[in-house]
Amino acid sequence: MTIELPRLAEGGRLDAWDSLRRPVWLFDPVSCRGVYANVAALALWGAVDLAELLSRDFSKLSPAVRTRTERLRTATAEGREVEERWTFYPNGSPVTVQAVISTIALDDGRDVLLFEAAGVEVEAEERRAVEALRHSSGPVGLFDGEGRSLFANPAAFAAYGLDAGFVARFASPDEGQGVLARAMEGQATGALFQMLTGGGPRWHHVDCRPLHDPVTGAISVLLNERDVTDRVEAEAARAAAEQKAAMAEARQRFLTDMSHELRTPLNAVLGFSALLTEAGLAPAQQDHAGRIHAAGERLATVVEQMIGLSQCEDWTGGMEPTGARDRETSEDDPVAANEDDGRAMRVLYVDDNDSNRALVMALLAMQGIVCETVDDGAQGLAAAARGDWDVILMDIQMPVMDGVESTRRIRLLNDEASAVPIIALTANTLDEQLAIYADVGMNDCIAKPVKAPELLTKLFAWATTPWRETWRAQAVGAVA
Repeated sequence: MTIELPRLAEGGRLDAWDSLRRPVWLFDPVSCRGVYANVAALALWGAVDLAELLSRDFSKLSPAVRTRTERLRTATAEGREVEERWTFYPNGSPVTVQAVISTIALDDGRDVLLFEAAGVEVEAEERRAVEALRHSSGPVGLFDGEGRSLFANPAAFAAYGLDAGFVARFASPDEGQGVLARAMEGQATGALFQMLTGGGPRWHHVDCRPLHDPVTGAISVLLNERDVTDRVEAEAARAAAEQKAAMAEARQRFLTDMSHELRTPLNAVLGFSALLTEAGLAPAQQDHAGRIHAAGERLATVVEQMIGLSQCEDWTGGMEPTGARDRETSEDDPVAANEDDGRAMRVLYVDDNDSNRALVMALLAMQGIVCETVDDGAQGLAAAARGDWDVILMDIQMPVMDGVESTRRIRLLNDEASAVPIIALTANTLDEQLAIYADVGMNDCIAKPVKAPELLTKLFAWATTPWRETWRAQAVGAVA
C-alpha cells in the first residue's frame, strides 16, 4: 500500500529521512496521530509498516501526557528546541528515549512535532520514579537559586504555564521570596499559601526544600504543591456561618434585653398615668397626668421603632378565640362575671416587677376581677397547682424559674389545672420567642407596655372558653 506523504513547507520530502539510523517521526498534536516515521522509528514503535503506524489512534492520552504534549507545542514555538526524556509504550512494552523535539511546518499548513530520538538504558526504579512524577496530579517544580524554572511536571505546566518563575506563582511576592530565601539557606517550608494559577487564585499546601541539581550539582529548590482550595473554602464557609449565627444570637440577646429593660418601666409609666387621668383630679393635675401619658406613648413608639419589633396579636396561628380581637371593653361592658357560675373572674398574675403587678391589679380591680400575684415562675407553678384560676398571666424573664419553664411544668400537672389558659405578658415578642411560647403551651401573648382594652378583651375571651369541660371530657375518655 502506497501512502502519499505531505511535504515540508519548504518543499522537502519526508522520506528523505528513511536512511537515518536514528529514529525520527512526526506527530500531529491536534489530531493525536502520527504523520511520518522513518525505518528506525518504525522499529522503535514496533510497527509492521508506516501505514500500520499511521492508523494508530493516540487520542486517548492520559491527562499528564496530553498536558506535556501541549507544553511541547508552546515550548518549541518560534523555532526553539526542547531536549528531554520520554517513555513510550509501543504494543504495551516500555521504551525510553532521549529526544530532541522541535516544531516544523508542512505544506498543508499544519505545525507538527518533530522527534529525533536516541535510545537510553534506564534502571527500572528510575523509570518508575520518572513516570510517577510526570503523572502526579500535584504541581512539582525544580528551580535554581534565582527562582528560574529548571523542571516542571505536566501538572505544574497545566497550573502555571511554561517557565513560570518561583516567586511569580505566589499571590504574595514577598511570601514567595521568603520561601525561596529560606530554601537557599537550607530550611524547608511546609505551609498554606494562596497561589496564582491559570485558573485563578487557589490555595495550595506547599512543601519546599533545597536539594542538589542532579545535572549541575548546584543547590536548587524543589517545590511540591497540593491543591486544598475546597477544604479551605469549606472551612471558611463554616467559620462564616458560625460567626453569622453568633452575631444573630448576640443581636437577639440585645433585642431581648433592650425590650425588657425599656418596655418594663414604660409599662408602669403608661399604666399609672392612665389611672391618674381617670382618678378625678383637679383640672391642672389632670392636664399634667395627660401630658405624662402622651409623652409615654410617644416614647413607647420610639422604643418600638428602635428595637425593630412588631406587635403580633395573632401569633398562635388560630388559637385565639373567635371575636377576641375585635371585642372592646368599657364601663358599659363589664367583664368581671364568669358566665358559667356568676362568680368573679379569678386571674393569677406571675411577674417579678412590683410596678407591673400593682398596675395590672389596679386595672383588673376596676373591672371587679380578682387578681392574685406572685413574683417568680416557681411560685407561679405552686399557685397554678392549687387550681381555681380562670386565666394565668405569665411574665417571661423572672428569677428562680422563668415563664417558659413554669408554663411547661403547669402543662404537666395531673388535674384540670394543667389546662388553664395561659397568656404571656412580656416585652419579649420576637418571632422566635413567640414560637417558643406556643410550643410549651401558652395560648396567647400580650406585649408590654400593656394596653388596658387588649388586656381585658383577651382575659374575657380566654376565661369564657369551655376549657374545663374540654379537659374533663378528655379525662373521661382516657379512663374509658
